[in-house]
Amino acid sequence: MAELPNELSPNLTWVEMSNNRFFGKFPSTMSSLRNLVVFVASNNFLSSTVPTELTGLPSLTVLSLGQNELSGNIPTNVVSWKSLSILNLSHNRLSGPIPREIGLLPVLTQLDLSENQLSGSVPPEIGLQKLDLLNLSSNRLSGPIPEELENATYDASFLNNPGLCASNSFMRLNVCNSQSSTWSKFHLALIVILAIAVASFILLAVLYKIRAPRKNRDSFDSPLKLIAFQRLNFTETNIVSGLKDRNVIGSGGSGKVYCVKVNPSGDIVAVKMISNNLKLDKKLEKQFVAEVGILGNIKHLNVIKLLCCFSGENMKLLVYEYMQNSSLDHWIHKKKRSSPFLGAANNMILDWPKRLKIALGAAEGLKYMHHDLSPAILHRDVKSSNILLDSEFNAKIADFGLARMLHGEVTTLTDVAGSFGYMAPEYVHTTRVNEKIDVYSFGVVLLELTTGREANDGDEGKCLADWAWRHIKDGNPISDVLDEEIKDDSYVDEMSNVFNLGIACTFSNPSERPTMKEVLQVLSKRSNPPYDVGQTSPHNLDVIPFLANPEHEEMPRSYNRVVRRNTY
Repeated sequence: MAELPNELSPNLTWVEMSNNRFFGKFPSTMSSLRNLVVFVASNNFLSSTVPTELTGLPSLTVLSLGQNELSGNIPTNVVSWKSLSILNLSHNRLSGPIPREIGLLPVLTQLDLSENQLSGSVPPEIGLQKLDLLNLSSNRLSGPIPEELENATYDASFLNNPGLCASNSFMRLNVCNSQSSTWSKFHLALIVILAIAVASFILLAVLYKIRAPRKNRDSFDSPLKLIAFQRLNFTETNIVSGLKDRNVIGSGGSGKVYCVKVNPSGDIVAVKMISNNLKLDKKLEKQFVAEVGILGNIKHLNVIKLLCCFSGENMKLLVYEYMQNSSLDHWIHKKKRSSPFLGAANNMILDWPKRLKIALGAAEGLKYMHHDLSPAILHRDVKSSNILLDSEFNAKIADFGLARMLHGEVTTLTDVAGSFGYMAPEYVHTTRVNEKIDVYSFGVVLLELTTGREANDGDEGKCLADWAWRHIKDGNPISDVLDEEIKDDSYVDEMSNVFNLGIACTFSNPSERPTMKEVLQVLSKRSNPPYDVGQTSPHNLDVIPFLANPEHEEMPRSYNRVVRRNTY
């Protein structure tokens, strides 16, 4: 065991010291690290409180201090954390309330405060964040949770907090009970007032039914402009009237997704609602319309179809074709969240032929975006939950909320976006990226398909890409890590090759990763007739060209295992 040094270089941008035996307090010079972007010190024996010096670091995007012995309150003066997207203080001994200021961080996407001794209520501001990941379980929180968090996305975010409650039984919490009080003159007067108001209420109800479509329409801040990309069999009113909480099928940092029936014949669409508290200026509005126009005109079987867009000053509604089988993430990770129109949950196992079919389809979509469009489109957030499946399990790439056009080979991006476990190292470190960041993310998806593990589900705190690479470097057989639920002797060779392809896609050096065109060639080995994924061919995949000299590669890094390495 060892203490941290008293001083750290003020030029540091990246500090990773997880899974060691450091103890004691943090260096007093932390406030001088003005350029620090990532600080990860999880799974140590660090004590004292969360350093207040950290709250003054404006460039910080990741702060992970989980699994230590920190105590005291969480700092409230976090106004400088304008770039922070991931905050993990789990498995400590922190106490006191959750600061409402955390809910005001502008780009926060992941918050894990589980396994502490936090008390008080869940700040309403947390419910306004639309977090991709929220874990407040195993604390001493009490009171009702914010209404915005009462949906399937967060149904496991509050476990083991006996004092918490929800307004409905859908969440895995007690239902909040209204407390009865003693009768008084006030109650009697209230009954009289309510009796007098009955007639008015009935009248208002009738007027509401007559004016409901207009009311829904007026709930937006400005008139909605329709941008259609094909002939539509629904109207704006059909869409707006379906934007109800019971129809929510997804929620993330960029907005909610609704499943909406648009006509009496039962046609269904998916509607993504993007809210913006600030009115876009004319230049940004024009840019948004231009990008939506490009996405709306993409015609490919493996790219989700954007049917139209309703655009207002403070609200955008993107209307997509509806995918009956949800996402790949739901199938391989057993997250079949209910949809009001999906019917009974299908408990079938996603076998290897279907998984390979999905990998091929997703690769086709990404190859089209990278190689067949001019300018090429970079997705920037490829992950299993953004690979949607239709009724025949055909894959379609979705969620272009982070997509950008590439006019040249390398683009500099001013904002870092993406998802935990899928992010290529150069994306976080340099923000000078090309299409190889999508290749890296797709490689993680291939590892998910072959192992059944989630992107951040590696042993000893590693992400999946790091864990898989270390397994290979240690000389262990690939067959040991293949998904036992679907592993069969007739599939092992093919699954092993796809696993190796995932390794090749997650090389640290982007120039050594294959292109999506090469990935697709390896997956399909196109010939005449085309390869039928329903019939396995164990020798149909060849990743040897990409793994010919594996000794030169260091362990691949993602946002889950943040270690700086200058290979580019």
